[in-house]
Amino acid sequence: MTLVTRFALAAALTVWGASAFACSEGSVDLRWDGGAARFSVEVADDAAERSRGLMFRETLSPGAGMLFVYPQAESVAFWMKNTLIPLDMIFVDAAGKVVKIHPEAIPGDLSPIPGEGPVRMVLEINGGLAARIGIPVGAELRHPALDQPAAAWP
Repeated sequence: MTLVTRFALAAALTVWGASAFACSEGSVDLRWDGGAARFSVEVADDAAERSRGLMFRETLSPGAGMLFVYPQAESVAFWMKNTLIPLDMIFVDAAGKVVKIHPEAIPGDLSPIPGEGPVRMVLEINGGLAARIGIPVGAELRHPALDQPAAAWP
Protein backbone atom coordinates (compact mmCIF):
# COMPACT_ATOMS: atom_id res chain seq x y z
CA MET A 1 0.00 0.00 0.00
CA THR A 2 1.41 3.38 -0.94
CA LEU A 3 1.97 6.05 1.66
CA VAL A 4 -0.67 8.25 -0.01
CA THR A 5 -3.25 5.43 0.05
CA ARG A 6 -2.45 4.65 3.68
CA PHE A 7 -2.73 8.32 4.60
CA ALA A 8 -6.05 8.70 2.76
CA LEU A 9 -7.51 5.63 4.47
CA ALA A 10 -6.28 6.77 7.87
CA ALA A 11 -7.62 10.28 7.26
CA ALA A 12 -11.01 8.90 6.31
CA LEU A 13 -11.26 6.92 9.54
CA THR A 14 -9.25 9.11 11.89
CA VAL A 15 -10.82 11.70 14.08
CA TRP A 16 -8.67 14.57 15.33
CA GLY A 17 -9.47 17.09 18.05
CA ALA A 18 -11.09 16.78 21.45
CA SER A 19 -14.51 17.98 20.29
CA ALA A 20 -14.70 15.10 17.82
CA PHE A 21 -14.51 12.53 20.60
CA ALA A 22 -18.10 12.81 21.79
CA CYS A 23 -18.96 9.42 23.27
CA SER A 24 -22.15 7.83 21.87
CA GLU A 25 -23.77 4.40 21.95
CA GLY A 26 -23.51 3.99 18.16
CA SER A 27 -19.79 4.65 17.87
CA VAL A 28 -16.47 3.68 19.39
CA ASP A 29 -13.38 5.83 19.58
CA LEU A 30 -9.89 4.38 19.59
CA ARG A 31 -6.65 6.24 20.25
CA TRP A 32 -3.00 5.28 20.40
CA ASP A 33 0.33 7.01 20.11
CA GLY A 34 0.23 8.68 16.72
CA GLY A 35 -3.36 7.90 15.79
CA ALA A 36 -7.03 7.76 16.49
CA ALA A 37 -10.10 6.33 14.78
CA ARG A 38 -13.84 6.26 15.14
CA PHE A 39 -16.13 3.48 13.95
CA SER A 40 -19.89 3.54 13.64
CA VAL A 41 -21.03 0.36 15.40
CA GLU A 42 -23.98 -1.89 15.86
CA VAL A 43 -24.01 -2.98 19.50
CA ALA A 44 -24.56 -6.65 20.33
CA ASP A 45 -25.18 -6.58 24.08
CA ASP A 46 -27.39 -9.58 24.71
CA ALA A 47 -26.87 -13.29 24.14
CA ALA A 48 -29.03 -13.49 20.99
CA GLU A 49 -27.34 -10.49 19.32
CA ARG A 50 -23.86 -11.73 20.26
CA SER A 51 -24.70 -15.20 18.92
CA ARG A 52 -25.78 -13.85 15.51
CA GLY A 53 -23.08 -11.18 15.19
CA LEU A 54 -22.23 -10.41 11.58
CA MET A 55 -23.39 -13.76 10.20
CA PHE A 56 -24.77 -13.77 6.67
CA ARG A 57 -23.62 -10.20 5.90
CA GLU A 58 -22.06 -9.81 2.48
CA THR A 59 -20.49 -6.40 3.11
CA LEU A 60 -19.43 -4.10 5.91
CA SER A 61 -18.80 -0.39 5.32
CA PRO A 62 -15.15 0.65 5.89
CA GLY A 63 -15.98 2.90 8.86
CA ALA A 64 -18.43 0.45 10.44
CA GLY A 65 -18.24 -2.51 12.76
CA MET A 66 -20.01 -4.53 15.40
CA LEU A 67 -19.28 -4.12 19.08
CA PHE A 68 -19.90 -7.17 21.26
CA VAL A 69 -20.49 -6.02 24.84
CA TYR A 70 -20.47 -8.39 27.82
CA PRO A 71 -21.99 -7.52 31.23
CA GLN A 72 -18.59 -8.10 32.86
CA ALA A 73 -15.14 -9.11 31.68
CA GLU A 74 -14.97 -12.81 30.84
CA SER A 75 -13.06 -15.29 28.71
CA VAL A 76 -14.54 -15.40 25.22
CA ALA A 77 -13.86 -17.17 21.95
CA PHE A 78 -15.31 -16.38 18.54
CA TRP A 79 -15.65 -18.34 15.33
CA MET A 80 -16.62 -17.45 11.80
CA LYS A 81 -19.52 -19.84 11.25
CA ASN A 82 -21.89 -18.39 8.62
CA THR A 83 -19.75 -15.24 8.40
CA LEU A 84 -19.17 -14.31 4.79
CA ILE A 85 -16.56 -11.54 5.07
CA PRO A 86 -13.06 -11.54 6.60
CA LEU A 87 -12.93 -9.66 9.89
CA ASP A 88 -10.43 -8.21 12.32
CA MET A 89 -11.39 -8.96 15.92
CA ILE A 90 -10.22 -6.41 18.46
CA PHE A 91 -10.45 -7.72 22.03
CA VAL A 92 -10.82 -5.07 24.75
CA ASP A 93 -10.52 -5.40 28.54
CA ALA A 94 -12.76 -3.77 31.18
CA ALA A 95 -10.61 -0.63 31.27
CA GLY A 96 -10.93 -0.13 27.49
CA LYS A 97 -7.42 -1.34 26.60
CA VAL A 98 -6.97 -3.37 23.41
CA VAL A 99 -5.42 -6.63 24.61
CA LYS A 100 -5.45 -8.64 21.37
CA ILE A 101 -6.07 -8.16 17.67
CA HIS A 102 -6.89 -11.20 15.58
CA PRO A 103 -6.42 -10.12 11.96
CA GLU A 104 -8.21 -11.42 8.91
CA ALA A 105 -10.45 -14.08 10.48
CA ILE A 106 -11.36 -16.49 7.69
CA PRO A 107 -15.00 -16.58 6.54
CA GLY A 108 -16.73 -19.83 7.48
CA ASP A 109 -13.86 -21.10 9.65
CA LEU A 110 -15.02 -22.98 12.74
CA SER A 111 -11.70 -22.69 14.59
CA PRO A 112 -12.08 -20.90 17.94
CA ILE A 113 -10.54 -17.43 18.17
CA PRO A 114 -10.02 -16.76 21.89
CA GLY A 115 -9.46 -13.40 23.55
CA GLU A 116 -6.41 -12.62 25.64
CA GLY A 117 -7.63 -13.11 29.21
CA PRO A 118 -10.97 -11.71 30.33
CA VAL A 119 -12.43 -9.19 27.90
CA ARG A 120 -15.38 -6.84 28.20
CA MET A 121 -15.82 -6.07 24.49
CA VAL A 122 -14.87 -7.29 21.06
CA LEU A 123 -14.92 -4.93 18.09
CA GLU A 124 -15.23 -6.55 14.67
CA ILE A 125 -14.21 -4.51 11.64
CA ASN A 126 -13.30 -5.34 8.05
CA GLY A 127 -10.41 -7.77 7.74
CA GLY A 128 -7.02 -6.09 7.41
CA LEU A 129 -8.29 -2.65 8.40
CA ALA A 130 -6.68 -2.62 11.86
CA ALA A 131 -3.24 -3.11 10.31
CA ARG A 132 -3.89 -0.64 7.48
CA ILE A 133 -4.71 2.20 9.86
CA GLY A 134 -2.19 1.10 12.49
CA ILE A 135 -4.35 0.09 15.47
CA PRO A 136 -1.96 -1.59 17.95
CA VAL A 137 -2.40 -3.78 20.99
CA GLY A 138 -2.44 -1.28 23.86
CA ALA A 139 -4.69 1.21 22.06
CA GLU A 140 -7.50 2.66 24.16
CA LEU A 141 -11.16 2.25 23.24
CA ARG A 142 -13.95 4.48 24.49
CA HIS A 143 -17.65 3.62 24.57
CA PRO A 144 -20.48 4.45 27.03
CA ALA A 145 -20.75 0.78 28.10
CA LEU A 146 -17.32 1.03 29.74
CA ASP A 147 -16.94 2.55 33.17
CA GLN A 148 -14.47 5.26 32.18
CA PRO A 149 -14.01 8.63 33.85
CA ALA A 150 -14.90 11.54 31.59
CA ALA A 151 -11.50 13.13 32.26
CA ALA A 152 -9.75 10.09 30.77
CA TRP A 153 -10.28 11.54 27.27
CA PRO A 154 -9.66 15.29 27.35
